[in-house]
Amino acid sequence: MTATAGRADERVAEVGPLRRLLIRPELGAVVGAVVVFAFFASQSAVFRSLPGIANWLDPAATLGIMAVAIALLMIGGEFDLSAGVMTGTTGLILVTLATRYGMNVWAAMLVGLVVALAVGLFNGLIVTRTRLPSFIVTLGTFLMLQGVNLGVTKALTGTVQVSGLRTAWGFDSAHTVFAGTIQIGGASFRVAILWWLLVTAVATWVLMRSRQGNWIFAVGGGEQAARAVGVPAARTKIALFMTTAFAAWLVGSILALRYTSVQANVGIGQEFIYIIAAVIGGCLLTGGYGSAIGAAIGAVIFGMADKGIVFLGWDADWFMFFLGAMLLLATLANRLVRRYAEEVKH
Repeated sequence: MTATAGRADERVAEVGPLRRLLIRPELGAVVGAVVVFAFFASQSAVFRSLPGIANWLDPAATLGIMAVAIALLMIGGEFDLSAGVMTGTTGLILVTLATRYGMNVWAAMLVGLVVALAVGLFNGLIVTRTRLPSFIVTLGTFLMLQGVNLGVTKALTGTVQVSGLRTAWGFDSAHTVFAGTIQIGGASFRVAILWWLLVTAVATWVLMRSRQGNWIFAVGGGEQAARAVGVPAARTKIALFMTTAFAAWLVGSILALRYTSVQANVGIGQEFIYIIAAVIGGCLLTGGYGSAIGAAIGAVIFGMADKGIVFLGWDADWFMFFLGAMLLLATLANRLVRRYAEEVKH
């Protein structure tokens, strides 16, 4: 009872404006985003231009959708290492069914969604029923999906790529909804940015305004204590794994519709980028603490660094150095913020 109440107090307790700001999980990400933007904007006129902003918001959007879902899962105390490869699985299902079996693109996307949710349900059930660490369970799922992606794609096409989606039935309407562009001030902004904002808004509302949000914080902070006060811990965690799977389907569909082809190895390795963005955004690896908005801002930092380094003409290898440095700094900042939050509570 105390643990659950404490976490609720942390979010709604009456404290001064400055303290309220200082205990926000996303504070470090906001400061980091401002610093990164100021640096690249001062060095490159293209970076701060409207087309430049559209350019670095593009990778931030697809990463942000996944980072927000992963943040919810991490707040709930779990990990999903299969999230990256699942974007490839859903994309392959879409392109394969639409091009090789003549299925309508929308129907093929629905099949991909069902498969993704089934994988998320599988992960959630295994974790909650066996008590095995989600790191191990989802690593196993990652390897299985990787093998299926490569094996099935090679068996059907003789290569590691499926293409030709542009000529499929229903492509134009699906492309407009998920992979189109919007013209603003002469710059082309991807529709994926709107999906990212929608996902972030819904996730933030769930975390901060709903009973399910309380459950997520509770199971992440202490599953046994949460169960003791009636929180449906297993159901909550299964729902979080399925939410991550839904986000992977959305990103996989967006990328497949954008490029009209999918490589069998797409998404492999991206799961670590999602986790890094969530940690930069204020999530603790131990669970029970974090923010959907922070994860979205972590994705913005990723997008700015990814494109900013290119705009400045630097060696792209420096991006990985930057990402590692941001991870370490964010982890240290999160620890300090968390300690301060605990002092404020008491």
